[in-house]
Amino acid sequence: MSSAPVGLLDSGIGGLSVWREVTRLLPHEHTVYYADSAYCPYGPKTREEIIARVVHITNFLLTKQAKLIVVACNTATAAAIDYLREQYNKTLFVGMEPAVKPAALLSKSGVVGVLATQGTFNGRLYHETVERFAANTTVIEQYGDGLVELIEAGKIDTPEMDALLHKYINPMLEAGADHIALGCTHYSFLIPAIRKITENKAELLDPAPAVAQQVKHLLVQNNLIDTETTKPKYEFFSDEKPFQFNEQLTMNNE
Repeated sequence: MSSAPVGLLDSGIGGLSVWREVTRLLPHEHTVYYADSAYCPYGPKTREEIIARVVHITNFLLTKQAKLIVVACNTATAAAIDYLREQYNKTLFVGMEPAVKPAALLSKSGVVGVLATQGTFNGRLYHETVERFAANTTVIEQYGDGLVELIEAGKIDTPEMDALLHKYINPMLEAGADHIALGCTHYSFLIPAIRKITENKAELLDPAPAVAQQVKHLLVQNNLIDTETTKPKYEFFSDEKPFQFNEQLTMNNE
């Protein structure tokens, strides 16, 4: 099993930000990535709809012999991670979590922002994290409506994206937020654009590196680390067909 791939799933290309960190930290691991682009975005969908999609993709990744599956989508994690761990109790899963804990612990102003989807804000894990670690912190929640759709369409550096980001980020800054947690893997593509708006007045927190560390921890713990030094195989699928993320992969490896 150590030579089996790590599986990753997302509603679209957002999880490539997690894939990048996993492959950087574990350069010998084979990976299989599934983008559920036909059903993107997940944010407005019901919990039942998301679970159905994630179960479908999990079954596909298991046919690829995935030894661990990363739910590289905050919304899917919020809706389905508990169900997956219960139904596939012999499979290792790693989910996403908005970086509310480090944001609250590191904040000097006592105000932090969270940019996420509605599905993430509705999740049990998010509320438990806020209650446990940010009870004495002002948390400004902002739905990132429209951002995922623009990212999937490749419209990152556009006036439309800039207008949305100003609309979402400026109120956080005006309220005194000194840390902003990114609660959607797609939003990692927006870090340069958001930094232009914040002008270093707020630190951006991306959970992807911590997720990669958890993947490594579980692989080591379960003796599943690939010790081969041969070139790893990276597979990408959308609608169960091989897919090339040429532009996005280039962006992710800069």
